[in-house]
Amino acid sequence: MSGQRARRARPPRAPSQHFLRTSALAAELVADAGIGPGDLVLDIGAGGGRLTAELATRARHVVAIELDPRWAAHLRGRWPNVEVAEVDILGFELPAEPFRVVANLPFDGTTGVLRLLLDDPRVPLVRADLVVEWDVARKRACPWPSTLNGVLWSAWYRLTVLRRLPASAFDPPPRVDAGVLAVERRERPLVEASAWQDYRRFVAAGFRHGLRRVGGGRAQPRELDAHQWARLFVGR
Repeated sequence: MSGQRARRARPPRAPSQHFLRTSALAAELVADAGIGPGDLVLDIGAGGGRLTAELATRARHVVAIELDPRWAAHLRGRWPNVEVAEVDILGFELPAEPFRVVANLPFDGTTGVLRLLLDDPRVPLVRADLVVEWDVARKRACPWPSTLNGVLWSAWYRLTVLRRLPASAFDPPPRVDAGVLAVERRERPLVEASAWQDYRRFVAAGFRHGLRRVGGGRAQPRELDAHQWARLFVGR
């Protein structure tokens, strides 16, 4: 070689892929997530591996989930503690041990990923730091007006916006800004995990038909936050 390190050929991007532009930003996001040496971490939609590379320096084990076989091949064998899963995340079997997620999600697949991670509180997710569309981050972190999914997920997790990322932080830039949505498991859940199916049915029925407040009176479903919904469920 002529003194330059050989580089792997980078596969072409799909039109929907918006990768982090710099390794410095990836390092900031991983540092903000507080990843430690004992952590098992999923990187969903790993793409070119900017987040994967930073996670590999901090975590015990990283699973880079990438559906595109060209990008999956690009990632394999680059870090000793990184496993590459060439699979659609919606068909991926989540770990049975406590795990974390740090990921730059495909914007068109955000809701599906959130439902996979958060619908069943028995899934041992500890925390997820997710790059999503800015409006999605704000909506999911805002307690009012409430949504069915927001009420359910907030019974077991706290959802907050950590920062806003301009479209220029991505390559190619998307049409909208992004935000980092942090999802952290509550130390004390608002509803016991063993009751999650009953709670889902209760909340779904409340959004369909309306509900009564504890002590009487009608309430509009979207007026109540997760704490109020949980109290109604416990006191029904």
